[in-house]
Amino acid sequence: MTSKIFRSTVLVAVSVLFFSLSIVVGVLYNHFTQVQVEQLKNELSLAVTGTEQYGNAFLENVEADRFRVTWIDVDGKVLFDTQVDQFTMENHADREEIKEAIAEGTGSAVRISTTLTEQTFYEAQKLKDGTILRISANQKSAWSLMMGMMWPIVLIGILALGSSAFLAHQMATKIVEPLNKLDLEYPLKNEVYEEISPLLHRIHRQHNLIKTQMEELQRKSDEFSQITESMQEGLVLLDSHCTVLSINPFAKQLYEANDDCIGKNFLTIDKSSIMRMAVNDALDKGRGYARANYNGREYQFDLSCIKSEGVVIGAVVLAFDITERFQAEQMRREFSANVSHELKTPLQGIIGSVELLENNLVKSEDVPRFVGHIRKEAARLVTLIDDIIHLSQLDEGVEVPTEKVDLLAIAVDVKELLENSAAQKGITIDVSGKGFTVQGVQRMLQEAVYNLCDNAIKYNVQGGKVNIHVEDKCLTVEDTGIGIPMEHQSRVFERFYRVDKSHSKESGGTGLGLSIVKHTVAYHQATISMESELGKGTKIYIGF
Repeated sequence: MTSKIFRSTVLVAVSVLFFSLSIVVGVLYNHFTQVQVEQLKNELSLAVTGTEQYGNAFLENVEADRFRVTWIDVDGKVLFDTQVDQFTMENHADREEIKEAIAEGTGSAVRISTTLTEQTFYEAQKLKDGTILRISANQKSAWSLMMGMMWPIVLIGILALGSSAFLAHQMATKIVEPLNKLDLEYPLKNEVYEEISPLLHRIHRQHNLIKTQMEELQRKSDEFSQITESMQEGLVLLDSHCTVLSINPFAKQLYEANDDCIGKNFLTIDKSSIMRMAVNDALDKGRGYARANYNGREYQFDLSCIKSEGVVIGAVVLAFDITERFQAEQMRREFSANVSHELKTPLQGIIGSVELLENNLVKSEDVPRFVGHIRKEAARLVTLIDDIIHLSQLDEGVEVPTEKVDLLAIAVDVKELLENSAAQKGITIDVSGKGFTVQGVQRMLQEAVYNLCDNAIKYNVQGGKVNIHVEDKCLTVEDTGIGIPMEHQSRVFERFYRVDKSHSKESGGTGLGLSIVKHTVAYHQATISMESELGKGTKIYIGF
């Protein structure tokens, strides 16, 4: 701003100086020209009087230093000239001032030299005898006068330019200094030129408006951050070039990234081809979908484009953890397949035996054995159906009346129920601990403990032991059986899952016992865990 004021001031000063000099020179030149013309006329008047009285004698005595006097006949012939021999001069009948004098009595003319450096003023007057007396004088032209005054003008210009530059600098500094000291944070507290007071008021209003907008923007930003940070889904905002603008904690954890990923291309974070296609679909078609597995968990990705005034400016990526749903779907498919298989196996055995009996293909002495096989498979089928129905009821969360249940008493009852089957394998069942009561369904809890102990007997070794211990809100069933390999321990509570399918078939199990135990424990808001070592036995804990 200082330089603009400086340049403007100097330009004004130079312009004023130029126009002033031009006007002064023009006015003075015109003034002196008028004086010159008046002098010529006065001198001509005197010369006319002298010439009419004394003729050539008067003209011969005229001093011709300043003026030139020429006497011309009516036909234009020069009769006398104070500077040049009249016999060598050409006819002057065609001269402008001569024509005018012959016609009107007086005439005037101005002629400029070919070099434009001088101009000659002519004044002519007709004498009584009809001859013409002309007087003339040379004067420098305005251009010549200006050229002659060049150095003084240059000197004046330099002095004027220097002084105007100095004054302009001083004035610009004084004008700008208060402006440079303006406190725009508090514009109304400034004491400065009255002319900029409206501007300061507008700045103050703009400050208040910007402050309000910034507070609103910060509030919305905080709300957005709180919402996205508490989301149980991954959220990533992208611009139209797939650059990451924002990423919430869930998405950072998913991609094992940090805040450094902001500003980078999203496809450098997720390099999978399926995600690249989903992003392209979102930006080109408006929607994109993907499904992938990360760190052993299943995720679904929904992508949508973001538009502003009909132009795509970015995309939003939402990641949903669908592991539980995926596993439930998988378990449902496996459950359906297993139910079909488990129901079909005993039915096929029954149908096969019945067909043989029906077609009289069984010897009479073998009929009891076939009938026994049919009864055994039918009982197994009924047990399987009962377990499926029971498990379905647990899945649906059917409300059952609860009561105070003594776990130690249940353990004693289960021991009595299983002592005969345990004795057949030489297995002993021990119950120990202290009485402990919980609020629950006695039938369901007894069935859960029964299933655990029944498995402990089935998968035990000859002469082994089963110990049921109740103490400190915990019921433990421990056996000295074959144990469960580590790779199978996380799945033994799944429906129809068997570690050793051949052994399970021999033992007559349905594959739903431990799954029913797990659901029963969950129904009573308890926990279940297991410790097992291959060849040494298994220990299962139920904590209330």
